[in-house]
Amino acid sequence: MSGGVDSSTAAALLQQQGYDVIGFTLNLRSQRRTDPADPMRSGSQAVADAEAVCQQLGIPHYQADKSELFGREVIDYFVEEYRQGRTPNPCVLCNEKLKFSTLLARADELGAGFIATGHYARIEPAGDGQRFLLKRGRDAGKDQSYFLFSLKQHQLARTLLPLGTATKAETRQRARQAGLKTSEKEESMEICFVPDNDYGKFLTQSAGLSPHRGDIVDGSGRVLGRHDGIEFFTIGQRKGIRVAHTHPLYVVDLDPVRNQVTVGPRKVLEKDRLIVGRCNWIAFDSPPSEFNALAQIRYRHPGAAATVRLLSETEAEVRFLEPQRAITPGQACVFYDGDTVLGGGWIQRDEAFHSASPA
Repeated sequence: MSGGVDSSTAAALLQQQGYDVIGFTLNLRSQRRTDPADPMRSGSQAVADAEAVCQQLGIPHYQADKSELFGREVIDYFVEEYRQGRTPNPCVLCNEKLKFSTLLARADELGAGFIATGHYARIEPAGDGQRFLLKRGRDAGKDQSYFLFSLKQHQLARTLLPLGTATKAETRQRARQAGLKTSEKEESMEICFVPDNDYGKFLTQSAGLSPHRGDIVDGSGRVLGRHDGIEFFTIGQRKGIRVAHTHPLYVVDLDPVRNQVTVGPRKVLEKDRLIVGRCNWIAFDSPPSEFNALAQIRYRHPGAAATVRLLSETEAEVRFLEPQRAITPGQACVFYDGDTVLGGGWIQRDEAFHSASPA
């Protein structure tokens, strides 16, 4: 229970359905950061809100300090991805490495059969009864199945997602009907540990990143300007390049070895293939060597028709029917068949395919 309306309502719904519910909150505020503007300092309020909801529902509430694990598995990963010229997706890692693993371990200690969260997604048994499938939530605007693609079968088998068939509006209405303290609580749309969604400020002030000058070049290698570090850029970025040119320029490549930012026209961002690594397959034990799917290359991406060809059990090539803009290394690429998550992996910077056209 994060102290927000979603997890609060999930607990209330399960209780109404007859489950014996226990509230559990993870304290993720890293003790390594002392910035007074650190949004994780609001964690004490979140814990207090979760405790208040548990008191309203008459259920026990537990919490655990996982700040060091959060710092090691999520924040350190976040910083290192930017150092390597990739754009991280910390929410997927937090679910996989922290939340679900910790909750299942504590469930075992408490003798609980299931864990539950307030994610907007669905888990259903497959027709053969041998597997559990992950599906999109009913509310297309809130669907969070993309962030859960890396969960394993043993985690899906013991997870309940009470909000999977609800819309956000329905969730708030149910919270109001239950009289929950969090029913009108505003939700955060930002990464929880990055103040004001300002990644550059976080990297310099909280992660200790120092500016290190490098070249901004076009597709032919011609130097157009200078920058303070590739960590402050992401593929597809237009603002902040600070290079005068006859037409708009976008970041098309980040080279961590040379500390070099390559820019080019918008058309260079359009690519028809990518490579994914560290794949996790949900809908099957061993995926077919080639299959068609809807490939979603970032959270708000609508998905695009593609052919997926396996290179190994954990690596695949994705070819799109139509070129996609700003394919970004470090982001997740999740494969869907209708509403069903087939699996997914992490977009790699593939040297064999990566060549920008001259600006």
